[in-house]
Amino acid sequence: MNRRKKIKQLLAAHAKKASAKKAPRKKSTYISKADRLKLATEPAPEPSTPAEG
Repeated sequence: MNRRKKIKQLLAAHAKKASAKKAPRKKSTYISKADRLKLATEPAPEPSTPAEG
């Protein structure tokens, strides 16, 4: 490998690592269409409110 190719390869590796650090850590998990429909049909749990007086 010549000197120019080595330097270019090193710079590319550093850029790849830097962009990986900026990337989001974890993507949201995939929910299938059937599961989305099932969740939509189920009633959502209502937040409990303190009973007044």
